[in-house]
Amino acid sequence: MEITKAEFATSMSSYKAPPKAFSQIAMAGRSNVGKSSLINCVCRRSKLARVGEAPGKTRLINFFEINESFYLVDLPGYGYAKASKAEIERWGVMMEQYFAASEQLCGVIHIVDIRHEPTKDDLQMNAFLRARGIPFVVVLSKADKISRGARMKYMAPILRALQVQPWQAVVFSAENGDGRENVLLAMEGLLQGRPFEEKSLK
Repeated sequence: MEITKAEFATSMSSYKAPPKAFSQIAMAGRSNVGKSSLINCVCRRSKLARVGEAPGKTRLINFFEINESFYLVDLPGYGYAKASKAEIERWGVMMEQYFAASEQLCGVIHIVDIRHEPTKDDLQMNAFLRARGIPFVVVLSKADKISRGARMKYMAPILRALQVQPWQAVVFSAENGDGRENVLLAMEGLLQGRPFEEKSLK
């Protein structure tokens, strides 16, 4: 799959059906893990999704229409410690509502920082997706921050904690585009209802 057209569609503070009944792929991850940067990179649009310098900037559910055929859904980041308790609870309710109400959700790109072991919130998201039977692909972001030779050392404890095999995850960098093709392959698999395996990329 290649993305030839991408544009912002709508934002919402509580989920309701978007303008078109397209399939949806949601982006989930902690604050500042790189969800918006991933969207911009795969769409080759540097300013499509707003990237904030500080964590917690995505406070709404943002929909981006892709190839006039499906939506990428940028969910609020979780685990932002400096947000107020009320704000954190509001974000949680917003995301719960989204997952409960979206009938077009095909799967989730679960983004985790490759440099750090999964947080409690990452583990909760992983458990939530498994319990709900929602297909997901783990993307390990910010890969440019470590050397290629050290990647497996960093990946191993993350994938073990998330119960994912190495060939089922994508190592990705929005800075240099590493892994972009595999992210697109993962999205295509979610839309088509088939599992992603990195080794299948030629």
